[in-house]
Amino acid sequence: MLGGFLALISAVSFAWSNATVRRGVLSGTVLQAVGISLPIALPVFVVAMFVSGGFTALASFNMQSWGLLAVAGVIHFAWGRYCNYRATKAIGANLVAPIQQCSLIITLALAIFWLGEPLTVLRLIGIALVIAGPAMTLKPAKRPVDPMPPESAGETTFIPEYAEGYLYASLSAIGFGLSPVIIRMAFVKKSIAIGIAGGFVSYLAATVALMLVLALPGRWTDFRRVDRRTAKWFVVSGLLACLSQMTRYMALAVAPVSVVSP
Repeated sequence: MLGGFLALISAVSFAWSNATVRRGVLSGTVLQAVGISLPIALPVFVVAMFVSGGFTALASFNMQSWGLLAVAGVIHFAWGRYCNYRATKAIGANLVAPIQQCSLIITLALAIFWLGEPLTVLRLIGIALVIAGPAMTLKPAKRPVDPMPPESAGETTFIPEYAEGYLYASLSAIGFGLSPVIIRMAFVKKSIAIGIAGGFVSYLAATVALMLVLALPGRWTDFRRVDRRTAKWFVVSGLLACLSQMTRYMALAVAPVSVVSP
């Protein structure tokens, strides 16, 4: 019950984060979005670990857990988030979301074959409903419409880039589909504190990967060009994504993947 409730909070805050970052990428770049929204979660996780006893949980991780959580962090927060933001910039969050439902199929297949989790009739019904809902929204539009209108008369009308959008939405679905299973494999013990500590390790690994990217020629200069209004949207999106991922890791630490992911 607790795992399902935490997963629901994660889903709602993730959707809110996607809608918020959509406002930012209207005038900013994807690198700016990732560069601001990713590191901002680290101090939040530190505070949460202090409150929950996460530092004790962190000390209990073995090398395998550290490695799996680091890999999951890079796959989800660096690869998955970058592709998600790029797809959102290209076609908008409304068109990206149904494509990303494919991540659920990847996650469930791996949960069955790698983790040996059973799929009960009740779970199958729930999964079918989760997939069917977004699929019903895939109706062809008569003309390209931006779900987020320009904030000022000076901004141009949004024209979707369907090929780029669907490609990166598919890539993000792969990243988001792989990470839950890898995270679950890392958790030998089960507790809320374990989940928060695991999220911190994953965020830390992804932030290090991001710093390496920003160190490449020209990347840091591009990142620093972000204006204040755009940065505000990326900060809010980062905090919402932090809430989403913290509750997601907590859910995966106490409940099966086949319950949390749908």
